[in-house]
Amino acid sequence: MKIESFEGIILSETNYSESSKILNVLTDKYGLIGIMSKGCRNIKSKLRGVSRKLIYGKFNVYYKPNGLSTLISVDVINSFSKTLTDLERISYASFILDLTLQVLRQTDDEEIFVLLKNTLIKVEEGLSPIVLTNILELKYLNYLGVSPNIDSCSICGSTKQIVTLSSDSGGYICKNCYTDEPIVSEKTIKMIRMYYYVDISGITKLDVSDEVTHEINRFLDDYYDRYTGLYLKSKDFIKIINKVTN
Repeated sequence: MKIESFEGIILSETNYSESSKILNVLTDKYGLIGIMSKGCRNIKSKLRGVSRKLIYGKFNVYYKPNGLSTLISVDVINSFSKTLTDLERISYASFILDLTLQVLRQTDDEEIFVLLKNTLIKVEEGLSPIVLTNILELKYLNYLGVSPNIDSCSICGSTKQIVTLSSDSGGYICKNCYTDEPIVSEKTIKMIRMYYYVDISGITKLDVSDEVTHEINRFLDDYYDRYTGLYLKSKDFIKIINKVTN
């Protein structure tokens, strides 16, 4: 095995033997790989503090293309310390990591790493975790091959007089095609399109009303349930947190 270095984010960890862990790491160079962190659960191990979920850094490993690589060290770029100490932020971050793992089962597109990194950094900076999560969820649908139609009416293709957003119909609905779908606000219709096209790394503030946030989040929850087949326990926990805090 040769020594390789690359940027990576730990998506999940699994205890192995009495003192080690297997880490699922999304990298900028090789996509998702498994890395053995030997002895990291020992109190005196130099790998102990860097062998956990939500570590973003430069990984130095003995790289094995078709098996488990072995961790040598990690030069931490961001430990997301503020996120770890905030219940809301860590709940959304955990869901983001879980969702990313599921998306990676469908694609190994290198843009996934960039999207994940930028989203986690913005959460760490204190921007709205629910809005950032919704933006990422919407962008991930493209990689899952089931993006909603948010450029024109999902039924007739018209770009005029869009009146609502429907998961059942797969996106926008115009006035002529509208039947009895729940109406969302005009702002929601505009904002969800902005979510899809925005560059996450360039976001400096998120001024989104509670009404718009609720409508977009509800649409995405329904849409994921209807078209992706993904079920994540971390999403259920977020719903519980939201009920308690709202």
